[in-house]
Order: sequence, then structure tokens, then C-alpha cells
Amino acid sequence: MSTRHFVLTLMLLLAACQQEPQDVAEAGEAYPALWEITDETGALEGWLFGTVHALPEDLDWRSDRFDRIEEDADLLVVEVSGLDDRSALEAQFQALATDRRHLPPVKDRLGPVERERLRNLLKRNDMAANALDGLETWAAALALAQFGRIHPAEYGADKVLLGDFASREIFELEGAGPQLAIFDGLPEEDQRDLLVSVLEEVDRAPSERPDLALIWSRGDLDRLEEITGEGMLADPELREVLLVERNRTWAAQIENLLTAAPRPLIAVGAGHLLGPDGMPALLEARGYSVRRIQ
Repeated sequence: MSTRHFVLTLMLLLAACQQEPQDVAEAGEAYPALWEITDETGALEGWLFGTVHALPEDLDWRSDRFDRIEEDADLLVVEVSGLDDRSALEAQFQALATDRRHLPPVKDRLGPVERERLRNLLKRNDMAANALDGLETWAAALALAQFGRIHPAEYGADKVLLGDFASREIFELEGAGPQLAIFDGLPEEDQRDLLVSVLEEVDRAPSERPDLALIWSRGDLDRLEEITGEGMLADPELREVLLVERNRTWAAQIENLLTAAPRPLIAVGAGHLLGPDGMPALLEARGYSVRRIQ
């Protein structure tokens, strides 16, 4: 698989058809992509919004239109709720991440170049050379990916929205445990590809990495899709497991919500809204009209 931009792709998932914006709010200003969902009669059913899980504190990504929609929405739909419960998230990670197969040390799961990158990365971050040896390979990859983060997760769009809806209804599409189980179920060969990808990405200087927050904040779907196409989703098997199958499952859940519930604001990783396998396309295939409004 391609080894570029793994961390950015992970954020987009963990973090749409390429439509031109119609009736776009705040002419002359760019904001993250936002869609409205209507049924066959034209009645408004809800909204789709792609999130990024780590953003700078001072990024102005909220438009007046988005604020009005957030106020009008009857519930928030997210991939994972409870992002503030660090102890629960860590417990779910540890339950799956611990090596149950008696794997060799992490360095021995790598080739010579990647082994040296691992050694340097651990040393730079004051970690013992064997700090990750008790983890499954995918878990070591996700742990190391944190060193490639440019912006803090504290200000991620999904976390902000969860705070805004703290006293309102929230629906969880997946949950942290099932998300991690997807990685845990990958074949060892694919897990090692992920580890190599992370090491390559975090070895790059921050100035050499695309600023996902800026690209997302401008609603640049072409560039976002380009990033995901260069990362782990370039691998057909990983794309099927990490994106396509999950989107199909979510589309069925969302259709049930749209049928049974008042108008939801559906906020999932921006990577899930891109291209023919994205949520807008899948909902249109189920008979809804999905129109980009920002």
C-alpha cells in the first residue's frame, strides 16, 4: 500500500461527491463542507458535516449558517461519544492493544530503515527502546501516530460539538471499542504496513506535511480526497475494511434515524463524506437528496 499521509488519513476517518457548492453561506468566505438532506417530497430531514479530530484553538471554522443549523438540530450523531472519558477510552484501547500472540519486539517487525526511524523516534520522545513491545502492531502504530499530530485533539470539531450538545440528545454510530476492533482484526501484514506508514509520516518535518486543518476549514474536498487517496485508503483491501464497509453500515443506521427521529446533525470524520463511497452518495442511493450548502 502507499505509505504517504497515514496520520492525516487516520484523522479524516477517525476522522461526498465532488459537488460545487450551491447557495453557499457567507459569499467570498470558505468554511468546512456542509450538506442538507431532504426526502423525496423536499422535506428537510437533517444535515451532514465532516469533522477533523485535531484543530488549532484559534481556527475560525464556524459560519453563521452552521451555528443556526446546530441550534435547529434535534440531536447530534457522531462516530464516538464520550471523548472526554479518557479512562474509559484507555481501557478499551488496552483491552485490544495488548499482544496476545507473542509477537517479536516491535523493532523486529520492521525492516532496517524503519527500525532506525523507530529507534530515533522513541529516543526523541524519551521512551524506552522496548516501550511498545507489549502491543499488537496496529496499536503500536496508533500510539506512534500521536507524535505526528500538528494540532491538539482538545479542539477537534467533534469534541467541540459533543460539548455543545452536552445537555441534548447524542447518538453514537460506532463507539471507540468497535472502531479499535477494526484495526485489531487486520491481518498482521496490513498492520505492519500501517506501522511503516506512521514511522514515515512522523519522521517528516511539520513544515513538509499538508495542514489538514486549513484544507478542511476551506471546504476543499478535492484536496481532502487527494490526501486520502495517497494514504492507506489507496490499498483496496484496507479501503474496503476501514471506509466502505463502515459507511454502508452507517448509511443503514442513518436511514433509520432519518425515518424515525427528528432532524439530526450528522458529524463524522470528513474522509467518510468523500467520493462515490461517501455518505452523501450512499444516502442519495437510498432515495434522499443531499445538497451541499456550504
